[in-house]
Amino acid sequence: MSLLKRGKRWLVLGHRWLGIVTGLLFALWIGSGLVMLYVPFPSLTEAERLAHLRPMAWEEVAVSPDEALAASSETRMPRSLDLEMRGDEPVYRMSAGNGRRITLSARTGTPAGPADAEAARHLAGAGPAASVEEVERDQWTVTARYDPLRPFHKVALNDAAGTELYVSQSTGEIVLDTTRFARGWNWVGAVTHWVYLTPLRARAELWRDVVLWLSGIAAFTAITGLVLGIWRLRLRRRYAHGRVTPYRGLARWHHLVGLVGGIGLTTFILSGWLSMNPNRWFTSLAPPADLRAAYAGADSPVGLDLARLREIGTHAPLGLHLPRIGGRWVTMGRDRAGMRAIGDVPDSARIAAAAGLAMAGARLEGVERLDSHDLYWSPLTSATLPVLRLRFADPAATWLHIDPGSGEILNRLDRSGRTNRWLFTALHRLDLPVLVGHPPARDAAQWLLNLLAGALVVTGLVIGWRRLILKAGAHPPLPAALRPSHISRSARVPSPGRRGTG
Repeated sequence: MSLLKRGKRWLVLGHRWLGIVTGLLFALWIGSGLVMLYVPFPSLTEAERLAHLRPMAWEEVAVSPDEALAASSETRMPRSLDLEMRGDEPVYRMSAGNGRRITLSARTGTPAGPADAEAARHLAGAGPAASVEEVERDQWTVTARYDPLRPFHKVALNDAAGTELYVSQSTGEIVLDTTRFARGWNWVGAVTHWVYLTPLRARAELWRDVVLWLSGIAAFTAITGLVLGIWRLRLRRRYAHGRVTPYRGLARWHHLVGLVGGIGLTTFILSGWLSMNPNRWFTSLAPPADLRAAYAGADSPVGLDLARLREIGTHAPLGLHLPRIGGRWVTMGRDRAGMRAIGDVPDSARIAAAAGLAMAGARLEGVERLDSHDLYWSPLTSATLPVLRLRFADPAATWLHIDPGSGEILNRLDRSGRTNRWLFTALHRLDLPVLVGHPPARDAAQWLLNLLAGALVVTGLVIGWRRLILKAGAHPPLPAALRPSHISRSARVPSPGRRGTG
């Protein structure tokens, strides 16, 4: 009994003081999470990228795809090749095995030089009022995915929306656009929620450790609060005057709201901690480079000469995207609506054969075509439909989701990824079966759970603030609202140096 009492006392003290320390974090995460429901982190969507591309000048293309691949001087062919305009010049774009981006002129086959400030202004279609600033890394380009494209020219259009376009100096690509609205709301949204401060986020492992510790301590605080709330609740042998809680005033509300809101708060915080992949429990959805390379297959010629290029160019006003699947190239034409296959479309058998090689001969258990979203292909994960799901009998029970139009792998989902789908995506983003495909209902559920959690946090912050004032000696007597009801009104509050009643 002595050990149990000691454990309960430390549980009370731990929750009390950790709650005071982490309460503000809870409030920030709740508020910023609600902002993120409506304002995502700045990115350049494919539709926005295509909107900035100029129509292909097919008559100026003097280098075939195979000549461009030979001119790249790479020992291994890239998994894909793109032909599009860079300003007024047609160019080939490809990624080397080490992630380096290669841009070659489709007129001469020589490397397209870096884009200077004036070229960036031209590429962005900026008017005379625009300004250009050189940026290596800032708040919106902090992640490692932008590393092969650094540095940037940030072109501020100085329009009514406060639009800023980021143009890669090395490739001349527009890689990001932001607006004043998105930047402003993201400071109180994603930046706050993800602790995305540039000096910290630039050091990926340090940032990960910091967020893991912050969210881990916060999760422990929420769990202890939920345990204490259930422990102090009495539905049968009630407290004096038939009360189910021993507390009064604000503490009473904190207890009762915590029994409901605490479930949502604990779920959000614990699933947020899991999103940082502690101990690397979950594999990434992004297929590793060696799997993608094996899926692309053996090096092979594209087989498109200039005459054929100009012929198919009538169906591809914005250029071509050429992925390699199982050693064969697929021709995808681009227009403002996106991409579509021209000519040879990869069928399921060809995709399955390439995937089997990529999976090192693991037995293919089944191929399923999804024409609508389901539990493991959610609209919150990807809008792409239809999609092929290939299930393999490897030790990790891997599923590959593949675009049947281009044959390209969209993601890899193994057993750990499917577990993470329920532990994070379902619990943190409320991607639940009853809410899939019903955004208004999902938003309403998010607001309800977050408001309940917010009420719990606000009452906790006020109680914590009062306790800090009390400890500082500003108000020696403990307010009656914070006393448990089983303490008589005539009982004196113990001095700070003595053990309190909790």
